[in-house]
Amino acid sequence: MHGSVSTGSLQMQANYNLRYVLLISSIGAMGGLLFGYDWVVIGGAKPFFEKFFQLNSETLVGWANSCALLGCLPGSLLAGGVSDRYGRKKGLLLAAFLFAVSSILTGCAGTFTWFVVWRILGGVAIGMASGISPMYIAEVSPAQWRGRLVALNQMTIVIGILAAQIVNWLIVEKVPDNSTAEMIRLSWNGQMGWRWMFIAVAAPAFVFLLSVLFVPESPRWLLRNGRADLAARTLTRIGGESYSAAALQEIETSVAAAHTERTNFAQLLAPSARKVLGIGIALAVLQQWSGINVIFNYAEEIYRTAGYGVNDILFNIVITGAINLICTVIAMATVDRFGRRPLMLLGCAGIGISHLLLGGAYSLGMKGLPVLLLTLLTIGCYAMSLAPVVWVLISEIFPNQIRGAAVSVAVSALWIACFILTFTFPPLNRALGAAGTFWLYGAICFAGFVFVWLCVPETKGKTLEQLEKDLAN
Repeated sequence: MHGSVSTGSLQMQANYNLRYVLLISSIGAMGGLLFGYDWVVIGGAKPFFEKFFQLNSETLVGWANSCALLGCLPGSLLAGGVSDRYGRKKGLLLAAFLFAVSSILTGCAGTFTWFVVWRILGGVAIGMASGISPMYIAEVSPAQWRGRLVALNQMTIVIGILAAQIVNWLIVEKVPDNSTAEMIRLSWNGQMGWRWMFIAVAAPAFVFLLSVLFVPESPRWLLRNGRADLAARTLTRIGGESYSAAALQEIETSVAAAHTERTNFAQLLAPSARKVLGIGIALAVLQQWSGINVIFNYAEEIYRTAGYGVNDILFNIVITGAINLICTVIAMATVDRFGRRPLMLLGCAGIGISHLLLGGAYSLGMKGLPVLLLTLLTIGCYAMSLAPVVWVLISEIFPNQIRGAAVSVAVSALWIACFILTFTFPPLNRALGAAGTFWLYGAICFAGFVFVWLCVPETKGKTLEQLEKDLAN
């Protein structure tokens, strides 16, 4: 495939090996698949492990559903240090290993304490993958494909979410509508079924671990660490000799301008970095506080309030996953065509309006289909905008020299925001009711619309080095 690529003042003819770029990006994006599965599997297992461990308070329920997110914070911080010091590839290998181990141990947990410990370890893996996978893809992707390829990571997250929902649905034996909590606890679902929901992720985790052994290291990391020969080899395989020569020159200029060889987190406080870091953190928090993740993590509670039984709830969860996947595919087709800003603005407005309508449905006492359709509308708006585009922007906007540390901080902010969102939903739902809670999330989305309009730059079609120059001004 032939194309013309602009890198600053250089024009070069590139002979892209699209198959190779797609292959290594897809392997990197498997971290997203495991992230999505491990993150959402809790929603289907929730009705059963709660009965098994006899969790009878809102605090314990909130803790069980949010504890993994505490692991995401050190995981995302670890991602920056590991990926900058040892490389993006070794960071992905470590995340894959942690996914495999934590999923098996979570499924085998005999007490609630150990369940929480292993869920937190799984959260470390999620935090690492959520930072390193999109960063790796961004650093191996040509500029005009970068949005779609980084959005591929979001698509694998969504595939992981849907896979978890389908696996949960297939594992669960039919639950009689008149089942009591004790009947559910003593059933196969309550004793063993929920365990297999967690253990199932070990299989793709081992596939990911083996696959990463065969991908190249990021050429930008290699160049920063004095391995220009290996960087040139990878860039040549991506786009040919002329692409490699021009890309090497542009990356070397960017690295030389930074004056230092290794990222220092103190560099993030420099005046030139504070503004772009603030944008990255705000985007990360906005993605979570849009409220969409409570629909995934508390789907059982939301649909139960809307009048659905356990079997219908699990089927509805599969429908939400399918809509999520379809709309993510649409986002991948449009993120490099329409740009990041338009999708973010449409997403904030669409999710905000959907939350207002969903709150209205609850306030009017509507049940069943109206609530399901409005949650699907909300998920569709999110999947076409904030879900993929925030990850794309976070992987793009930071300078080469601080990218590992800056992505780490932004992703850490994302997981802190996700923990707050997930932990506070039960008490918010009790204090404000479902209507008030979703109206609150809607107000945050409208505030996000104003922020994106005023502060977020368009990054479509620019190399990472061009963006570094533009955002420094």
